[in-house]
Amino acid sequence: MALSDTAKHIIDTGVAALSEKKAEDITVIDISEISVIADALVIATGNNKKQIQAMSDAADEKLSKEGYTHYCIEGYDKASWILIGYDDVIFHLFDHENRKFYDLERLYRDGTMISS
Repeated sequence: MALSDTAKHIIDTGVAALSEKKAEDITVIDISEISVIADALVIATGNNKKQIQAMSDAADEKLSKEGYTHYCIEGYDKASWILIGYDDVIFHLFDHENRKFYDLERLYRDGTMISS
């Protein structure tokens, strides 16, 4: 199953916003063939709480302007791992320690790494 045009647009818009906020190691994984929770994951790292919150705010603002509303946002206050869900795309914004600990790339290694 290929990613929908909607998912591709959400990914492209969100990745652009994360890049503007200097997110590091942005990774996109197509999990549509291996999971029912979403079609794609966008994973990115920030250096501190303020940057991770700014990354979240920027992605949400850009996606809202495009007409997308998140259905969930978790972890914003602590900001060591913020999860934001839009349609069939889930954004995971981590600090360095938590990204290494949870290692979603390993967990979803059967997915397909895609460029955004």
